Amino acid sequence: MAFSMRLSPEALATQRARRHFQIGLVVDNMDWHARALSRALTALGATSTPIRLTACGVATSNPTGLVIDGFGAGLPDAILVRSMSGGSFEAVTLRLGILHAARDLGVMVCNDARAIERCVDKSMTSFLLARAGVATPPAWAVESREAAIAIVAREAADGPLVLKPLFGSQGRGLRLIRTPEDVPEPAAINGVYYLQRFVGVEHDGFRDFRLLVSQGRVIAAMARHSSDWITNVKRGARPVPVVANEEMRDLALRAAAAVGTAFAGVDILYDFDNRPTVLEVNSMPAWSGLQKVTSFDIAAALARDMVAAMAERMTQGLGA
Repeated sequence: MAFSMRLSPEALATQRARRHFQIGLVVDNMDWHARALSRALTALGATSTPIRLTACGVATSNPTGLVIDGFGAGLPDAILVRSMSGGSFEAVTLRLGILHAARDLGVMVCNDARAIERCVDKSMTSFLLARAGVATPPAWAVESREAAIAIVAREAADGPLVLKPLFGSQGRGLRLIRTPEDVPEPAAINGVYYLQRFVGVEHDGFRDFRLLVSQGRVIAAMARHSSDWITNVKRGARPVPVVANEEMRDLALRAAAAVGTAFAGVDILYDFDNRPTVLEVNSMPAWSGLQKVTSFDIAAALARDMVAAMAERMTQGLGA
């Protein structure tokens, strides 16, 4: 009977590939994160080329049907999406369409467009987590203010709800809703009411956890402490080193799998019953706060996992 052993990420990352890996790094600008990833990929022998999705397009007369910034009519071996700027509905649709098309052409895209779409839309994240049986606070998403008021009137007796922008990050635009009168007009929230049960517990301030998942592993974790219920580091929360327990690690991996992410930042909070629950999954997570309390180079670990995944694809005949 034939037996094959799956190599570790470290072994796969250092294994010589059939050819030099060309990796496109999708960025808005070469910030600290992008520079760290580029250095780490170069150290592994890969070539990292910045890609601005605003400079990409469709060109059906080209052999690939695409024009990729930095690659012309050609294609990279893989695309790593570090960040993607906002824009009009049409512009964002085109950018995601390019990532969809690249994957259809056999390029390894991390995270791919479908995973990004699932995480950017918080209501879809909640839907997929709940459907997969991953512990997550109850959530509702509606367009009508009247419908939102009815939800608050029904649910607020059990505690406040959090109104979040459907598309948003770093704690911007969050509101605690305690009564129907707290529900804002549609123009103030871009016409969509995404409400999530507030499950924060105050005990000498507030605390939640950020776990960083990469290629099916939890590679780093931190707690975030704040005097405020919004615990984002960008809002002044203090990152604290922590060793994630098995319950949190399992929950983070299941959450990342539910939305289809290859790497993700998973936010977990212990609720009133002291049970861990997933608040959000970020498909383009930053890690500057996490790096401050982590002893190893996170960008190097992400790059190593990326190259390892590419090498494994090649051994399975999935890559060019």
